[in-house]
Amino acid sequence: MAMRDPVILALVFVFGAVFGSFINVLIYRIPRKMSLLKPPSTCPNCLTKIRYYDNIPILSFIILKGRCRHCRTKISSRYPMVELSAGLLAVLAIFVFGVTPKGGIAVFLTFIFIAVFFIDLEFTIIPDVFTLPGTVLGFCLSFIPGGFVSWKQSLIGLIVGGGVFLLVGLLGEFIFKKEALGFGDVKFAAMLGAFLGWQNLLLILVLASFLGSIVGITMIYLSGRKDKSSYIPFGPFLTISAWLAIYTGDIIIMAYRRFIGL
Repeated sequence: MAMRDPVILALVFVFGAVFGSFINVLIYRIPRKMSLLKPPSTCPNCLTKIRYYDNIPILSFIILKGRCRHCRTKISSRYPMVELSAGLLAVLAIFVFGVTPKGGIAVFLTFIFIAVFFIDLEFTIIPDVFTLPGTVLGFCLSFIPGGFVSWKQSLIGLIVGGGVFLLVGLLGEFIFKKEALGFGDVKFAAMLGAFLGWQNLLLILVLASFLGSIVGITMIYLSGRKDKSSYIPFGPFLTISAWLAIYTGDIIIMAYRRFIGL
């Protein structure tokens, strides 16, 4: 059931923005193999500890005009972008699905997607700390009524996710003579299959491949380079496609079935 209570949605936004601040910590520290607890948040340039009043999601960035209070070094716009995105997308999830198991799963996946998007975009990796526990969690949550898929669909989804993406990666490596799909993508696909089922997973693969092709061709055209060997991480396209599948997957799959007469 959709949620339209403005008070609850406002609280969800605040929760999402605050959690977005933690997502920024994950994005910065996990690829660098740093502890999530120590040291406390500091300016990367002057190493001054960031006070709590300078760490308020979105607002602190605006008040400080995007610069460190002490050394005046420019703060990456990614920080408020992540916090704002986490807040707004959490609101969307609860607005559409309500305070239900499906709404909670949508919020959780949204937060994971944001972290994976920026980590893979910058470091071209999808850390196991997201995918391996996520796959187990996705399968376990499939036993709860009111989720996205049944446990059977979840099991098939994680098997298909790992198998199909591994096959695509090996096939791409054989054709292009280079790594076409990293094992991080394969494990991420297994996680998506566990949460969303095999049908949505195949939709995600089609959408991600289409988006990746469009962006890749556009980048080559705009750069004017003859060399087409540059690596474009696939994770961001998987996250966007998976997010779209959460909200439109059933509609697209049903329309496709009608089109082919099933």
